[in-house]
Amino acid sequence: MDLAKATILITGGSGVVGKHLTCKLQDLGFEVSHLSRISNPQASIPTYLWDIEQGEIDEQAFEKVDYIIHLAGANIGESRWTDKRMQLIRDSRVKSAKLILKKIEEKNIPIKAFITASAIGYYGMKTTDKIYKESDGPANDFLGNTCQQWESVADGFSIKGIRTVKIRTGIVLTKHGGALEKMLVPIRLGFGSPIGSGTQFLPWIHVDDLCDIFAQAIEDDRMNGAYNAVAPEFINNREFIKTITQVLKKPFWNIGVPAFFLKIIFGEMSQIILNGSRISSEKIVQTGFKFRYTNLKSALINLLN
Repeated sequence: MDLAKATILITGGSGVVGKHLTCKLQDLGFEVSHLSRISNPQASIPTYLWDIEQGEIDEQAFEKVDYIIHLAGANIGESRWTDKRMQLIRDSRVKSAKLILKKIEEKNIPIKAFITASAIGYYGMKTTDKIYKESDGPANDFLGNTCQQWESVADGFSIKGIRTVKIRTGIVLTKHGGALEKMLVPIRLGFGSPIGSGTQFLPWIHVDDLCDIFAQAIEDDRMNGAYNAVAPEFINNREFIKTITQVLKKPFWNIGVPAFFLKIIFGEMSQIILNGSRISSEKIVQTGFKFRYTNLKSALINLLN
């Protein structure tokens, strides 16, 4: 098959990563369509309706589809983690993947690969001396359990003989939206300082590198299983914030924002801010992948200047 003529169906295509990835794949010559809560099959990017709660998908979405990229999922950092919010975070990922698998099975749709986002939250919300690799098991906490369930559904595609790739993503750095935009607010006001102890690691990736990894997952049929999508640099929160202040030429205050203050504001969600371990990118590098941005300063100069 001529890859340049392949059709890719993306869930979560209207999100920050989805928009970048759509443009990337179109530039490579792929045909791209989206699954969305709003239907517009005649748009420049054909968009087909799906309703996860009702278990419905417009079957036109699967016509001539070669690859499915599953990015859909509620933003984990958007609001406080109430029981209802945590259920939404889990269901938006797991139920949506189950719905796609069900339709693939029912209609016997012969896709070439199922490529799903996952997250480094698979390894847990903790700060340790360990460097986590794809062979390590999931953590027994909210994010670890959510990612395990998310990936377990993806493994159902593999059982059906469909090549399956799971991209465990770190903090995605983009010009607009996402975690970086929130970090920049106090720094631009002159209040750049570490969070908590500042010793927790922040595994990150430039959005262009992340999109390149997804593109390679389509083009390289040797890719199977889980891959960590993080830059090869290990950097902790203190150095992360300090680097941003240097690029923006803003003051850096080496006094951490107290952990208890963040716990009061964010509750359990504060753990994703206050903890973080080193994550290995060795496996994706061994496929021949070359990062455009291997250190934070070069990534920030590209995004902020």
